[in-house]
Amino acid sequence: MGSLSIWHWIVVIAVVLLLFGRGKISDLMGDVAQGIKSFKKGLQDDDKAPEKPAEPVKTIDHNATPAPTAARTDVGSKAV
Repeated sequence: MGSLSIWHWIVVIAVVLLLFGRGKISDLMGDVAQGIKSFKKGLQDDDKAPEKPAEPVKTIDHNATPAPTAARTDVGSKAV
């Protein structure tokens, strides 16, 4: 009584086919297959090394002298 016989599975499959129809099931399986293919392609794209950056890399020169700025006299304590 615990397991289902072949006749139970046939009835279940027949009900599923009647509810969803043959076209909907094949469309659903095609969508699942496309999803799996795109997932695998995405995993392969992650393994590849990046080719060339689209923009040149911008660097900051740390040895450059900063531009002179005007001293503010209104901030801080007054020197005695």
